[in-house]
Amino acid sequence: EEPLSLFALSAAAVSRSMGALERDVWGGLGAVQDTGMGRRGESTESQTGLSTQPIWRKLWDDVMKTRPPNSENITCWRKKFLETFFSNVLHGVLDVTSDWRLNDRHFSPLLHSSPHVSQLTLCNMLQGAVELAAEHNQKVLENLACSLQILKFQHLLSSDQSIRRSLVLLLHRLIHHGSVSQVSMYSWPVPDTVLLVLILSMSAGFWRLGNALMYHSSPCGLCREQDKAQSQDSAQEPAERGSCNERDKSDGDNQKGPPRAPELNGCRAGACPNSVLSRPISCPLRNQACMEASSEVPCSHTSIQGGSSPCISDQLSRQPILRKTCRRLKSAVGKKRCCLRRSRGPYVDPEDLYDFVFTVAKEDNSGLVDKTSTTEGEKAENWTSSSLGSPCAGHAGCKKRGGSGGIFSLKAARRFRSVSTLELFSIPLTGETCRTLSNLLSSWVSLENLVLSYNGLGANIFCILSGLRALSGHSGCRLRVVRVSDVFSHMPCLELVCCILSAFPQLHTLSVSFDLKNQMEGNRPEGNTSCSEAEIPEKSCLEQLEIRFPREPLHTVFLLPVLKASKSLQQLSLDSATLPCAQELGLLLEALREYNPNLKKLSFHDVNLAEHQKEVLLLLQDPVLQEITFSFCRLFESSTADFLSEIINTVKRNSSLKSLKLPGNRLGNHRLVALADIFSEDSSSSLCQLDVSSNCIKPDGLLEFTEKLEGHIQQRGGQIQFTHLRLFQNWLDQDAETAQEALRRLKAVCSVVNDSWDSSQAFADYISVM
Repeated sequence: EEPLSLFALSAAAVSRSMGALERDVWGGLGAVQDTGMGRRGESTESQTGLSTQPIWRKLWDDVMKTRPPNSENITCWRKKFLETFFSNVLHGVLDVTSDWRLNDRHFSPLLHSSPHVSQLTLCNMLQGAVELAAEHNQKVLENLACSLQILKFQHLLSSDQSIRRSLVLLLHRLIHHGSVSQVSMYSWPVPDTVLLVLILSMSAGFWRLGNALMYHSSPCGLCREQDKAQSQDSAQEPAERGSCNERDKSDGDNQKGPPRAPELNGCRAGACPNSVLSRPISCPLRNQACMEASSEVPCSHTSIQGGSSPCISDQLSRQPILRKTCRRLKSAVGKKRCCLRRSRGPYVDPEDLYDFVFTVAKEDNSGLVDKTSTTEGEKAENWTSSSLGSPCAGHAGCKKRGGSGGIFSLKAARRFRSVSTLELFSIPLTGETCRTLSNLLSSWVSLENLVLSYNGLGANIFCILSGLRALSGHSGCRLRVVRVSDVFSHMPCLELVCCILSAFPQLHTLSVSFDLKNQMEGNRPEGNTSCSEAEIPEKSCLEQLEIRFPREPLHTVFLLPVLKASKSLQQLSLDSATLPCAQELGLLLEALREYNPNLKKLSFHDVNLAEHQKEVLLLLQDPVLQEITFSFCRLFESSTADFLSEIINTVKRNSSLKSLKLPGNRLGNHRLVALADIFSEDSSSSLCQLDVSSNCIKPDGLLEFTEKLEGHIQQRGGQIQFTHLRLFQNWLDQDAETAQEALRRLKAVCSVVNDSWDSSQAFADYISVM
């Protein structure tokens, strides 16, 4: 066992009661083994009942010498320290030679911390990717392939060919042969199209496409081993086929049933190594890397994690017409490949862009033959645009540009394991990039969560919808969560919601959010003007719907088709909507009662409810709702004292309501104190959570609320279900001593969540922007 001086702490650094635990923890950590680092500490913690969190917290201060952001929300300092330590060493933020605890020849920082890294961020020029892909870090990469779940990219810059090659190897190992399930990209104002498409395509399970379909040149050992195994299987096929023919001949003489169907072109279904349609999928040796493949030509005998390999099934192999088609296709594709190699000329480096991107060819009704044709000059001229993705065929929202002739179809591409979550934040997506993403989405059956935030989609949203519509036709599709947000809305929010649900009715969660309405008139693409008339299947699976309106009026009549189809709806959130008339909220509540009997959570944010007191009370007495949020809704702007009393009495009688959130409604001290009566002795309320953030509450008001609450608890013999109180952004800094006393007493009753908010600075900021 080698020493690990990084985790050496002096006995004086911890209290005497933690001394024995500390020695056991760091003794276990001192055993530098790939599978044992930190686990003996965890074992000791579970056996002794003492937490090692203070030690890891002190270790952070000693080694990192910085205050971590949102430290109050860190639940596991061990995980936080090891992941940050790995990232800082990888990116050169932490110099291992500057600290005596790190300057140990037996200690490899990346190697020994990598088994504990579950998320990693790569940024700027992807220096981290180059380092991890280096040969001397092969063991580090193997550890990450097992431990890493989330891979993030932030503030990326343009990259050269060598960097992209390193990134390709890294993504192939971590995604295709690893356990990464989420890829997120942040803050890329001017994205490098080549790099962006590379990351997207490899996240979807494609690797080194186009002319790089030559498997034997793969630098991946796992792929080479698999290819070798497949080659051996292929070599055995002639002998097997011969013996099968002899057996078939002898069996045919005595067979009473129908004759055995002939093999497809002399090969077993799914085993033709040279056929585009039956190309074998290279299944990595670890983590079931063949995540999914195109289901347009299903293969019933090959099912890997919900997908199927793109080969001809046994039933199809019995058709003589398809056997001839397969022969013609093989020769045709061979000609196209040669044509491509001749036509590239100076435009393409064989190892450059074309290796990483693809186009879904336009196919005939049979889905087998590519009939799109372009001249050699057109191929060269339109190479960049066509290689980034073909147009969304048949959809008016996607203009056809560039040729796709001769580009390999998805059926011919090599497919690997893919991620289940894709997030794109603040990354502008051009029309070409949207077409590429749409084509990827069309067969990305493993995708479960899709987040597109501030991507400047505009009319290109219809191209994305085209891909989702194609994806919904796959039986193994897993997509359940879609979140779309942007600055400008290309169309009314409710119309977009209807479009998305009509294209993909299997969604469980849909979030649509826009800041501003698009002021440009008449810029909708032709053919989408009737999107509001899109029909949503009656059996929609929607459970959670979130809509943030860009100050649009909420017309219940347009929301009705969504509510009517979503019988399973459990959560509804409406943000920044305006109510066009006094009866509108009442109509909404009637629709919810009629069509959504399972609704458990209802939220209004920044919706003026000052003149809708009757509807507010109706909601609070609803026997089904468990959580109600009125956030910045001006509840008491024009109300009387009786309204507050009615709210309290209504909540006291409602035994189903578990959570009441009232942030930003200017409760003040006196209204907060009155709310304590919800927990009085005569109350039948089951309220567990109360949120009174941003309500101008001062320390003396909080103390009075605490005293009144303590009195009610004493009257009820300590029997109270109240467990959580949220106090963010209140004026508690005006009297720190009183605030601390109130918080101390409150924490004996329930869990209190607050922050160190500077109310004076916040007021100054408010005045400065008026």
